[in-house]
Parts: sequence; C-alpha cells; structure tokens
Amino acid sequence: MKSIDKYLFQALDNYPYSLEETIESLDYALSYDDKNTMALCLYGRVYTEQLLQFEEAKSYFQKALAINVNALEVYAYYIETLLLNEDYDEAEKLIEFAMTVKGSNKAELQLKKIQLFERKQEYKKAKALLKDMRLAIVNNDYNYCIEETEKRLTEKLKLIAPKKKKKKSKNKKSSK
Repeated sequence: MKSIDKYLFQALDNYPYSLEETIESLDYALSYDDKNTMALCLYGRVYTEQLLQFEEAKSYFQKALAINVNALEVYAYYIETLLLNEDYDEAEKLIEFAMTVKGSNKAELQLKKIQLFERKQEYKKAKALLKDMRLAIVNNDYNYCIEETEKRLTEKLKLIAPKKKKKKSKNKKSSK
C-alpha cells in the first residue's frame, strides 16, 4: 500500500467526525500526490459541507476534474455544491455531461437533476424526471428516496395549483 492511500483512507475514515484529523490526513495525502482526485474531492466536500465556502469548494472539484474527467467520485458532490450556491445553469450542464461519463451513477445524477428542477420551482419537470430515475435504478437503494421525493413534489404542486371555486349548492327548504 502506498503512503498516499494510507493517508487518504485515514481522511475518509475520519470525515466528518474528526475534521482536524481529516484535514491533517488530506494534507499528507496531497503532499505525496497533489493530483489525487479523491483527496481533492474530499477537500471540496469539507469546504461545502462544513465551512459553507462554496467558491473554494468549487475550485477543488474543478481541479480534480481537470486532472481526470473520469473521477466519478467528484460529480455528485460538485453538483450538490453548485445547487447550494444557486449556480443552476452550471449544475444543469455538469449533470448533462456527467450522464455521458462511463460508469457514472445515473440514478444519483437523475436525483440531482430532480433537485435542480425542484429548487428552480419547476415541480412538474421534476416529477416527470422521477420516471427516468426509476428506469435508471438497478437496485432498491433509491426506492425510498423516490417515494419521498414524489410525495414532496405532489404536495408542492397542490400548494401552487389554482384553487377551484366551490359551486354554491341550492338548499331547498321544505315548508310544512
């Protein structure tokens, strides 16, 4: 086992429970190989998920993908960062590209696209994509997520649906 792997495994094992040890291990890993896409991705995650510094996180993800466009570990986290930062056009382009990358998790990418449309309040588009996601899954891991997403979208569609006016019913009073 190479030293970089040892430090990378330590960083992955420590994240997110021990951030200090995570960063220390990542720094060691990147000192051995500053082009390690897994380490760069985890650094991006730290900046997104812990520090909420989306622009800094984006730079780590971009660097990882510039090194290796097939770094499959990067796409879902990078897209999530773009969504959180409200970079919707960029997120949509990245999703479309990631769908073409061999070996990418198509179901996860479909879910990100659904989240994109939901954030843009395009609920009908988001709900329509659930069918594509169902077709993309090859195990039961996403079934609960699909069901809950569908419920949430249905509720949102109900909230924005125009209210139908109730017809006044004519009550006939019988006289005795």
